[in-house]
Amino acid sequence: MKTKNLLALSIASLLVLASCKKDDSHDDHDHNTTTPAPTEGSLKLKFDNRYGNAALVLNSTNYVNNNDTFKVSKFNYYVTNIKLTAVDNSVYTETESYHLIKADDVASLTFDLTKIPVKNYKSITFMIGVDSTRNVSGAQTGALDPAQGHFWTWNSGYIMAKLEGTSPQSNDINKKIMFHIGGFKGTNNVLKMVTLNFPTEAVVNGTKTSEVLFKADLQEWFAPNTISFATNSVIHMPGMMANNIAANYANMFSVVSVTN
Repeated sequence: MKTKNLLALSIASLLVLASCKKDDSHDDHDHNTTTPAPTEGSLKLKFDNRYGNAALVLNSTNYVNNNDTFKVSKFNYYVTNIKLTAVDNSVYTETESYHLIKADDVASLTFDLTKIPVKNYKSITFMIGVDSTRNVSGAQTGALDPAQGHFWTWNSGYIMAKLEGTSPQSNDINKKIMFHIGGFKGTNNVLKMVTLNFPTEAVVNGTKTSEVLFKADLQEWFAPNTISFATNSVIHMPGMMANNIAANYANMFSVVSVTN
């Protein structure tokens, strides 16, 4: 009987030891497992529409262009073909990079760039408008959908930027101002590339989304090429006046801040 008890005790001890060894092995496995560092991350771009230093308020606030006063009802523009340059001078290019910013659509003012290689970035380049290839590609979807109200015809293409409102000085019978800026061919090409340096490097680390805040200043539409509503209050085709305004608004963007 005593021998049986000793045998049972020995077997029990061996089982406990085996169990402990198994647990220890499991613990070691847990401690040795590390999550791979992320190789890609995202960056949030946010656009703040202003008139000079004042917030752009639609339909109610009076603004002054030289001696003309006006209210704004619509302010839209395309931001496309976005590229980020890292501190090591490598370049990230957003795929399918077409964004339509609308002052009356809060959701459109912010969007994320994704699948960006983990690095620190020093500058951004983008186009104001829609590149010539997409202008001749027919009806498209998303930001390029004709339902957005920014597509004339397959021949004239996209409206790259749009300003609408009213002014007592307008030469339009209904006192409207309507600047639909388009054209992508030859001397009527209004496409503008913008490159902006970041005041602080934008950190893409795959664990937190940094944010870049841009100012889009509508006041820049009216200088250095002077625009008088009494002379030109409606522009809805490619040509010299559209070229002049595009040359003006090429300078409307600046980087306000980078938040990491």
